Order: sequence, then structure tokens, then C-alpha cells
Amino acid sequence: MEMVLPVANATAAALARVSAVFNAPLARAVVFGIHIDGHLVVEGLLIAAILFQLSRKSYKPPKKPLTEREVDELCDDWQPEPLCPPIKEGARIDTPTLESAAGPHTTVDGKEVVNFASANYLGLIGNEKIIDSCVGSVEKYGVGSCGPRSFYGTIGSYLLWLFSIIYILWPQKKNLAILWFADVHLDCESKIANFLGTQDSILYSYGISTIFSVIPAFCKKGDIIVADEGVHWAVQNGLQLSRSTVVYFKHNDMASLASILEKLTHGNKHTEKIRRYIVVEAIYQNSGQIAPLDEIVRLKEKYRFRVILEESHSFGVLGKSGRGLAEHYGVPVEKIDIITAGMGNALATDGGFCTGSVRVVDHQRLSSSGYVFSASLPPYLASAAMSAVNHLEENPSVLANLRSNIALLHKELSDIPGLEIASNILSPIVFLKLKTPTGSAVADLELLEIIAEKVLMEDSVFIAATKRSSLDKCRLPVGIRLFVSAGHTESDIFKVSASLKRVAASVV
Repeated sequence: MEMVLPVANATAAALARVSAVFNAPLARAVVFGIHIDGHLVVEGLLIAAILFQLSRKSYKPPKKPLTEREVDELCDDWQPEPLCPPIKEGARIDTPTLESAAGPHTTVDGKEVVNFASANYLGLIGNEKIIDSCVGSVEKYGVGSCGPRSFYGTIGSYLLWLFSIIYILWPQKKNLAILWFADVHLDCESKIANFLGTQDSILYSYGISTIFSVIPAFCKKGDIIVADEGVHWAVQNGLQLSRSTVVYFKHNDMASLASILEKLTHGNKHTEKIRRYIVVEAIYQNSGQIAPLDEIVRLKEKYRFRVILEESHSFGVLGKSGRGLAEHYGVPVEKIDIITAGMGNALATDGGFCTGSVRVVDHQRLSSSGYVFSASLPPYLASAAMSAVNHLEENPSVLANLRSNIALLHKELSDIPGLEIASNILSPIVFLKLKTPTGSAVADLELLEIIAEKVLMEDSVFIAATKRSSLDKCRLPVGIRLFVSAGHTESDIFKVSASLKRVAASVV
């Protein structure tokens, strides 16, 4: 008890001193009429704490190098994380390997087959004139353009300018061999525009990048896009990249399109200030159906929308002279705001183009990511495209051969057991779907892949079932897609028809 009293007295004295310090006149403050005691003491403690932290040296672990043995042990113990999840058995795809050009007849896994799995509508793969134009272009320009169009990627113009200056300044002009460098890219753009009857066109270096670069170049956040639910993956990607409000209408259903356009425009005061687009394919890759352009243009003008038309499978195919969907329906091409197409299906080359008015084309030269940030189309591919268009203009009979083959294949497959043709009679994509689906897209696809595999292994006919990734939003039925070419013979048509009938009867 005697020891407790001194401790208690000392504690009370200490508390009294602290209270006196906090209540001192210098330690008081008045903020908005409220008395705050001891602020100088608290601020002093905070300053001291900050100075203490700043004066401390950072902790540095001892630098002791690892021995070679320790390094080897760490490397042996390291287990890297997988870059992607393991492929499930159902998702594993063993695709046939093409060992030659994808013409009407090709070599697959060492065996010559009839090819109905590649889009070669005009049969120009292997055409000697096109090959010669490519060889000449490679000898003159090389195999690549080495940059985007805006950065020395437009082959010809800069070299022509340079040689012109040298020619003017060179004292002995007769001893100077001047090579003529044509503007390959500009000539190709002009050729396509003249062929289609548009004001201007612009080239892209990759087919599917054309449409998913063009859509975001014109459609931005807040805009409205009305698109067909059956558009293929490249169009879907462009719609997503645009960040616009996307509304889908039923596949190739004009009543559904009209209903949606009416809902979007009726009673909406802000509609006129919003950019509005209709996005469709001329020939749908996922169904082989042809879009009714005349009705689409009528609705476009009624509700004041713009039209973006994807013509990768109709350019060089539809119309009296192969000029596409506008010629097929007799619609003036000026009524279509934006036309895009890949050149790998009919022209036997690569890349793509967009065509329309001068304003539409000029806007893309600074605003389209696929044009601005990609190396330009190799010059020899642009030369091949021009040669293919020339061939189409000089040989219109190739279109008659193509349509004859399409009609013959439709006739031969009209009574195929278990399957039915879902595509248009004029479409070079002959699309076969199950008459009685199983109810599961996975099960349907397995049946169709079995048919395609048997046709290839037993009859040497190369066909392919449509495959949809998890990213593909298209909900159309899966099927077997046959690409008809003008290069196919009647015996090729009879062979694929007989093989499909026999195999389908045993599988479905």
C-alpha cells in the first residue's frame, strides 16, 4: 500500500502537467468559434514524426550473388503458368492441310481432291495473266511496301517524284535509264471505283480488317446501328469496336427491319441529331442468302438512315457484269453510302477495299485504323486485283459459267436425304442445313463434320462444315458450306452431289 500511493501521486502529477501544457494560452486556437486546445503540441509531434521518417535510410537487402548451383535449382523449381487453358476434346480441331494452291482441284494431305471449301468464285487462282502481273510487280517493287500508305507505303509516287527530279537535273539525260514507276495502289483504287461507278475507293491490306475498320471510322459512341442478326464475325467485330448502340433485326426479314426503324425514329426528338446506320451483307456468309437491297434502300430513305453494305461474296459475282448487289437490283450505286469488300473471294488476291463518295474515302485516310496503322497492301497483290478486274471485263462468259454451275448444283442436291438447301439460287455459297436439327448446335455440328470427313476420305471431295467460336454472336443454324467456282466442271458438280447424297443417307 505504501508503494502504490507514490506511483498514483506521480501519475496524477504527470497528467496535471500535460493538462497545463495543453491549456496554455500558446497552445489554444479558435476555429469557427470552437476552442481547440493543444494544437501546437500535436502539430509539433507530427512534424517530428515526419522528419524521423524522412531521415530513415531505406532498407536494402544484402547483395549476395547467387551461385550457379542456386540459379540452376531455382530454374528447375520454376513452373510457368499456362498461356491458355487446355483444349477440351470437343473443341479440338484437326484441319486438313492444303499442299497446293486452293483452286478447283487441290492437294490435301498428299491426295488430289475436288475443292468446294475455298472461295474462288471466278476460278482465277492459277490464272497465268494474273501470275505474270504478280511476277512483274515483284521484280519491279519487291514483295512488300514497308509501311502504311501515309508513310511511304503508296508504291510508285515517291519513287516517280525522285526519278523525275534526277532526270531534270542530270546533265547527260540520254545516258540515264529512267524506270517508269506506276502508282500501283492509286491505279488499283481508281480501277475499282471506275468498275463500280463510284467516285473514289480506298485499299486495305487485309480482307476482314476492311469492314471492322470502316465501321468504327464512321460509327461512334452514341450512334445507332441496325444490323442483321446473321452478319459474320468480321462485321460483328466492327460493330463492337464502334461502341455504338447496336440493334439487331431478324435475318433478312424486312418486316423486322421496318419495325425496328419505326420504333427508333417515331416520337424520338433527338433522333435527327444522332447518326444512324443500317449494316447488312450483300450475300450472307453464314446462310448464303441475298439481301433485298431495293427494299433496304426504300426503308433507308424513308427513315433517313445510312447504309453500310458488305460485298465480299457478291463483288464480281452478282449483276449482269459482276458489279455487285446494286447492279443485280438495278439500284443506283450512289444510294449506297458505304460499300466494302474483300478481294480474296472473286479476284484471287488478298486485301480489301471501301468505295463510295470522295468524302467517305477521304475520311478514312486519317480516321480508319486498318488503313492508318497497317502496312499497305503489297504491290503485287494490287497488280493481281487489277488484272482480275480486267479479266472479268474482257471475259463476261465466266459469270455465265459460274451461274450454270450454281444452278446445276442446286438441281443435283434438291433431293439430298436429311439435308436441305438454305441459300439463294444465285448465291455461289450453297448452304446445306439439317432438315431435322437435334436441338443442340454441338450435336448438329458433329453430324455435319462426320459427313464432311467421310466425303473427303472416301470420295476425295473437300468440303467444310461451318464452325462458330464462342465470340460469334450469330445464332443461325450451322451447316455445310459449298463454295462454287466457275472453274468447276460438270463432273465435279456430279461428284460432290453423289458423294453428299450417299454419305448423308448413311449418317443423318
